[in-house]
Amino acid sequence: MSFSDNKLTVRSPADLVTAVPYLLGFRPSDGSIVVIAIRDRRVVFAARSDLPAPDAPASDLLDLVANLVPVVRRQQPITDLMIVGYGDADRLDPALHAVGEAFTAGGMTVRDLLRVTGTRIFNLTCDNPACCPPQGTPFDPTASLVAVQATAAGLVALPDRAAVAARFAPVDGAARDGIRRATTAAVARLKSLNAAGSTGGDEAGAQAVRDALRQHDAGKRLTDDEVAWLTLLLKRPSVRDLAVALTQPHDRHVTFWAEVTRRAEEALVPAPATLLALTAWRCGDGALAAMAADRALQVDPTYQLADLLRQALHAGLPPSAFERATATVRTSPSE
Repeated sequence: MSFSDNKLTVRSPADLVTAVPYLLGFRPSDGSIVVIAIRDRRVVFAARSDLPAPDAPASDLLDLVANLVPVVRRQQPITDLMIVGYGDADRLDPALHAVGEAFTAGGMTVRDLLRVTGTRIFNLTCDNPACCPPQGTPFDPTASLVAVQATAAGLVALPDRAAVAARFAPVDGAARDGIRRATTAAVARLKSLNAAGSTGGDEAGAQAVRDALRQHDAGKRLTDDEVAWLTLLLKRPSVRDLAVALTQPHDRHVTFWAEVTRRAEEALVPAPATLLALTAWRCGDGALAAMAADRALQVDPTYQLADLLRQALHAGLPPSAFERATATVRTSPSE
């Protein structure tokens, strides 16, 4: 079995478990469940969710499954599924069986149900002790060929979701003070520009986006004044849409928008956070994309592009479908 872009080859349950953090971008914590969709021996999709708390009503698990099944079904054609849960047997085994039964009832083939407890893997669908011993199969992800392949391919698995969020967490202290002063100056500058002509902001915004991306690609860090000016002008839908068009789906631009989001004044976070979300999604990093979209909506719950992006992520749509669907929405003057 291999990834759809041929970066990793998976030959065993231990390989698959080692690969999961690279699929997600972070290591799942106990209480997580991951559904991996496979098409002709290639991994094409992975969805992760937190299981309900141990004392939660049974209906909570049913609700989770009711959301997961249609998301995975949209990835058709799918030949089979692998489902991996993390945690102890008492909590995970009943949940894994329930999730597997739901996907089977939905017409999909579940190849294996795997539980990861500590450094052991338990296969709940195999009763052959020769390959699936009752005490589990030990695995060491650091010694796996998959980990070597992932490192060579430039894939990263952060320790947890908190480490993903830290990539675009707001700067504080002196860095925050500097951005605040720069943003005040940028507001005054924009007022003067607007007084000189109604299209000045759009032209300045286009130039700011081009200059900022060019500087970053050349290895130069933006100054506080440049970040403040860029984020202020990104409030204009036309400027933000140009940024969408000019941003490329590679790690350099993910890093760029993460840094701009970190340094932006709170009120100006939605646009760069949404650009970060879209860029991460186009790079295959669904976890970062979802968290960045949530960050945008924390600041402005009415920010339409971030809301549409989050809905698309939750629905399991590919970036191409989202971009087609939002081609007209992105330029709406009401946003």
